[in-house]
Amino acid sequence: MTSFERKEKRRLFVLRCFTCGRVHNIDDYGKFYYCEKCGGLLEVRLERELRNHVKEISQERRRGVWKYLQTIPLWDEANIVSLGEGDTILVECKRLVKKLGLKKSLFVKFEGQNPTGSFKDRGMTVGVSKAKEMGFRKVICASTGNTSASLAAYSARAGLHCTVLVPKGKIALGKISQAIAYGADILQVEGNFDACLRMARELSEKSREILLLNSLNPFRIEGQKTAAFEIVEQLGFVPDDVILPVGNGGNISALWKGFQELVDFGIMGKDTKKLPRMTAVQAEGAAPIARAFLSGRRGVIDDVKDPHTEASAINIGSPVSWQKALAAVYDSGGFADYVSDDEIFRAQRLLAASEGLFVEPASAAPIAYLLKILHGRDDLSSSLFEKIKSSTIVCIATGTGLKDPNAILRNTTEAQMKVVSSDSKSLENAILTFS
Repeated sequence: MTSFERKEKRRLFVLRCFTCGRVHNIDDYGKFYYCEKCGGLLEVRLERELRNHVKEISQERRRGVWKYLQTIPLWDEANIVSLGEGDTILVECKRLVKKLGLKKSLFVKFEGQNPTGSFKDRGMTVGVSKAKEMGFRKVICASTGNTSASLAAYSARAGLHCTVLVPKGKIALGKISQAIAYGADILQVEGNFDACLRMARELSEKSREILLLNSLNPFRIEGQKTAAFEIVEQLGFVPDDVILPVGNGGNISALWKGFQELVDFGIMGKDTKKLPRMTAVQAEGAAPIARAFLSGRRGVIDDVKDPHTEASAINIGSPVSWQKALAAVYDSGGFADYVSDDEIFRAQRLLAASEGLFVEPASAAPIAYLLKILHGRDDLSSSLFEKIKSSTIVCIATGTGLKDPNAILRNTTEAQMKVVSSDSKSLENAILTFS
């Protein structure tokens, strides 16, 4: 890319406050993290038509996230830090459709195929690339697990110093072991995720040498939105419903942003005005966004001071992107709800046994939601299921089950792992019992 092309690309993007609309200098991000006028979250916005770039995108030889470089605010592709993220499979779940009583089709976008096993890699490849482009040598994040693994990996790839803050005793072993392997400095905080994020944010605001790379960072969202582009490419059309697990609220707002850009700017040449309904699913013990929606509120949520769910990836009581998440739900005509841990683990096993997809507990929340409205006996559940059963549905599975294998083991009985004697008769009897 020439200097002229880089200058032209800069003109495509602005950094805008999500709340008041104030425009900020996109190249100054890191000197501030929130709107300097109202304190609102910031987001990258495309300000000019991209139709002159459509041909480039459709013929782009890259795969994954960076196939959509023209829609991402990185000025010099020499700064790309990549591990081959994105381009994850979209699995049609025909057996599950029958079990759920759906009339059309159900797909699972399996983000566990990303390099560190979760959707976080989409955002982190862009976030770390921008950190490198802006001259940062140190990065930091707060994490329930997946973010720490992803930031540690991409920091190692880029040669950046990485610090991660995690709540002590509340992070899956598979996730923290990744961060250790990638060489991150790990600090266990005697508090929950929200305390970790507050500490990381305060340090980043005080020291301008350290870039915060949680989902409030708008460049992370630019990577995560590419999942929406891939879904439309893989299906050949825009689905009717997209259902996601929600913790901090960044991913549902990212995909909604991607679908909106697809329509507004004709990305990939798709001439459509259709947008999907976005449904946010939270765990019952950490559901401030869902409870706000169910109470008819859009402008305020009640934080959960002591959130608790075994689905650790969404164990967040004070989600930083709640406004964006609720906007995605309301503006798309979608829904928000919560499911219990028992429902999550039941759905996790059902998805694995029916379709061969082993996902971490949080990723099973969308399937748990479908089961909930299928079996619900109230009028609301019935109307929701009637609305969705004839739709093309995409559920986002945000991470692989190998992230938290202990979750399955904790809910496994001795009857499911029988001990047999070392003779063929014992084996025969055991197999007959299983049958």
